[in-house]
Amino acid sequence: MAPRTTRPVGTPTRGTTNPNRLRRMDRWIAAVHGPALRSSPEPPVAVDLGYGAAPWTAVELLARLRTADPRTRLYGIEIEPARVEAAKPYEHEGLSFLHGGFEVPVPGQVALIRAANVLRQYDEEQVAAVWQRLCGRLAPPDPAGSGPGRYGGGLLVEGTCDEIGRRHVWVALDRGGPRTVTFATRLGSLDRPSDLAERLPKALIHRNVPGEPVHAFLRDFDRAWSAAAPYASFGARQRWIRAVRDLAADWPLADGPRRWRQGEVTVRWEALAPRG
Repeated sequence: MAPRTTRPVGTPTRGTTNPNRLRRMDRWIAAVHGPALRSSPEPPVAVDLGYGAAPWTAVELLARLRTADPRTRLYGIEIEPARVEAAKPYEHEGLSFLHGGFEVPVPGQVALIRAANVLRQYDEEQVAAVWQRLCGRLAPPDPAGSGPGRYGGGLLVEGTCDEIGRRHVWVALDRGGPRTVTFATRLGSLDRPSDLAERLPKALIHRNVPGEPVHAFLRDFDRAWSAAAPYASFGARQRWIRAVRDLAADWPLADGPRRWRQGEVTVRWEALAPRG
């Protein structure tokens, strides 16, 4: 009798991917979640969920995570069997590719799940259930208190970026739910901060309307960017840093100048959460 197989949970994505597309997200993960990876008594397990038609993003994520902890093991998971077979030649020590979906069919609890450009095709009403399912696969907080600061235990990073990785917005979640929203951009390509609105993750993209917090945040960010125009003579980075400093007077930011210099700003989730 053949063993019963479980149908993966989810639907296939378009599979579009490019080398270095997710470098901004990866850089943030390695910096912010690196201490938690290193504090794990066991080699940390990471997942690139829905890596697409080519394995580049999974290969790159492992390399970047290993700058934080060389023990890291990564599983690339795809719901399309043909994509898994195409990725198999790229497997090596610490990197494997598996057929699966939101059930995350890897052994043990997971230190990191990255789901980039996966939920964009889903309805907004489906997002909470997917988040809950994925967060249920994350490692719990360390009872000894050596976990990753404001994130409790394993981390889910879910968001969206453009085709060549210039503009990203992602939500970071732990087992307790969403914690922060990060906006990241190549500063030289930015006209105004609200240009990032088109890359809001599914939970927020339809909420960029008057009366919703994320709309108010982007409006205030544009105003701060305009007020910081004199700093443009020192470069886009200095203008961004000044605008974010002004923004911090009214919005609960979760990072500081070291991250701002990278073209990032992270806001606490409760400040941007959809109303109702």
